[in-house]
Amino acid sequence: MAEIEREAMDYDVVIVGAGPAGLSAAIRLKQLDADLDVVVLEKGSEVGAHILSGAVLDPAGLDALIPDWKAKGAPVNVPVKKDNFYILGEAGKVRVPNFPMPPLMHNHGNYIVSMGNVCRWLAEQAEELGVEVFPGMACSELIYEGGRVKGVVAGEFGKNPDGTAGPGYEPGMVLNGKYVFLSEGVRGSLSKEVIAKYDLSAGMEPQKFGLGMKEIWEIDPAKHREGTVTHTMGWPLGSNAGGGSFIYHAENNQVFVGFVVHLNYKNPYLRPYQEFQRLKHHPVVAELLEGGKRVAYGARAITEGGFQSMPKMVAPGVALLGCSVGMVNVPRIKGNHNAMLSGKAAAEAAHAAIKAGREGDELSDYEAEVRGGAIGKDLKKVRNVKPMWSKWGLWPSLALGGLDMWTNNLFGFSLFGTIKHGKTDADSTGLAADFEPIDYPKPDGKLSFDRLTSVSFSMTNHEESQPCHLTLKDPSVPIQFTLPKYAEPAQRYCPAGVYEVVEKDGKEEFVINFQNCVHCKTCDIKDPPQNINWTVPQGGDGPNYPNM
Repeated sequence: MAEIEREAMDYDVVIVGAGPAGLSAAIRLKQLDADLDVVVLEKGSEVGAHILSGAVLDPAGLDALIPDWKAKGAPVNVPVKKDNFYILGEAGKVRVPNFPMPPLMHNHGNYIVSMGNVCRWLAEQAEELGVEVFPGMACSELIYEGGRVKGVVAGEFGKNPDGTAGPGYEPGMVLNGKYVFLSEGVRGSLSKEVIAKYDLSAGMEPQKFGLGMKEIWEIDPAKHREGTVTHTMGWPLGSNAGGGSFIYHAENNQVFVGFVVHLNYKNPYLRPYQEFQRLKHHPVVAELLEGGKRVAYGARAITEGGFQSMPKMVAPGVALLGCSVGMVNVPRIKGNHNAMLSGKAAAEAAHAAIKAGREGDELSDYEAEVRGGAIGKDLKKVRNVKPMWSKWGLWPSLALGGLDMWTNNLFGFSLFGTIKHGKTDADSTGLAADFEPIDYPKPDGKLSFDRLTSVSFSMTNHEESQPCHLTLKDPSVPIQFTLPKYAEPAQRYCPAGVYEVVEKDGKEEFVINFQNCVHCKTCDIKDPPQNINWTVPQGGDGPNYPNM
C-alpha cells in the first residue's frame, strides 16, 4: 500500500483503552486541570463492551479518585457479606476456615460488581469533565518521532483481507499527544510493541498469565444469596494445572460463575474451556445452577506474574497502565483497584510534566509511585504465592504461601526472599509424546455447553471482509512444527474455537476462524513457538459484553 495520508489531531494526553486504568487517568487529568486536552480511544463498540472481570472490587482506587462515588451513583451496590473458600474433590468439598488467612485475603468492605458497568459510569464521569471518549476506534499502530512515542493511528476501516484498501477504505487519523498512555489490558498489541522496542522487561522475571472464563447465570431466587463470595481450588484441575473458580452472588438473582486456569500448564492436551464446563457438574455448583438460565459468556487472559514481573512502565513519550504492566494481586484475585490507582498516578505525573513545560520524556515519577506506593506494597506482600504454586503445587503453596503472606503483613519481609518464575507460559508446554489425550465428557446443554454455543453468548462479531487480526509469523509452523511436536494445542487452549486442524485434499491445514475471537489473547501467550501474534481488528469488532 502506498504511503497513506491521514489527518492529525493534537492532544495533551492520548489514552488507548477505556478500562478502569485509562478512564481513571482521564478523570484525574481533568480534575487537575480542566483545560488539558484529553482523549480516550476504545476499540470496543461501546465503553464496557470488551471489559470482563470477576469481579469483587476493592474500592481503594475509587475512593482515591472519586471520594463521593456513592452520591454520584456508581454502580457499586452489593457489599460482600459472606466469604467461602473450598477445596474440591470430585464429589465432595473441604471448607477452608477464614480465620487463618491473613487480613488481605478477607473481602470485608469490598463489592461484587460488573466492571463493564463500572467503566460505563467512569466514562460518563470523564465526559462530564470534558474528556473526549471515542468507542469503536481501534488503535492499530504507534507513531514514533525522534526516538519517542508521539501518537497513535486510530479508526482505520475498510481493508481487504489481503491488507489492501477496499472500496470503502478509511485511513483513520493520527492522534498525537505530549504523552501517550497505553491501558489496553492484558497483552495489548501496542504495549507488547513498546515493551519489545524499549526492552522494558530487561532484568525482570517473565510475565505469567492465567485464562479466565466467566458466565452470568440467572438462578432460582430461593437459591440466591446476594453478597456471597465463594472461591474453590482443586477439582477438576487436580495436578494438571493450577487455578480455581469463583462464584459471586450479584444483584437481581444473578451469579457470576468463573474459572481461571494458569497458563503454565504442561499437558498440551488440556482444554481449559472443558475444565470449566466440568466444574459446573460438581454438586457445589450444579445444585446452585440447576433450574437457572445462562445469559452471558466471555473469556480473557489475566496477568499473574506480580511484583517481580512488572516491566519498566515508561519510555520516551509513553506510559503503560494497569494490566498492560500486570498489577493483579493473584491470591486476592483483584487488580481493578490497582489499575485505577495506576491511572491516577500516571495522570499526576503527566500533569506535573506538562505544567513544567515538558513533553515526550519518561514519566519516571509515575514509575516511582507505582513501585513504592500503594500498588507496589499491595503486590510485594504476595509476590511469592504464584511461583510457589507453580513450583510446589496446591497444598504446599497454601501452607507456605499463607505463612509468607503473614510474615509480609506483620513484619514487612519474606522468609523466602523473592522467588523467580522461571519459564514463560509458552515454554512451559510439554511435548505431546509425553502426555495422553484427556477424554472430556460431552456437554449436556443444561449446565455445560460446546464452545461455539458459548461464543454466541458473548455477542461476538467481526466483519469477515477485513484482514485476519490473528497473524502467523510463519504460516508453515502450525502444521510442520507445532502439530507433530505439541499436537497443535491452539485447538484446545482457545476458549472460543478459533483454531482448527482440518484435512483438505489429503493434507492437514491450520484454520483460523477469527470471527469467533473474544480477544482473550491466550493464543498470543500460550503458543509454544510464539508464532501467533494477536493484533487489533477494525474498531467495534469483537465481543459485546452487556454487564461483564
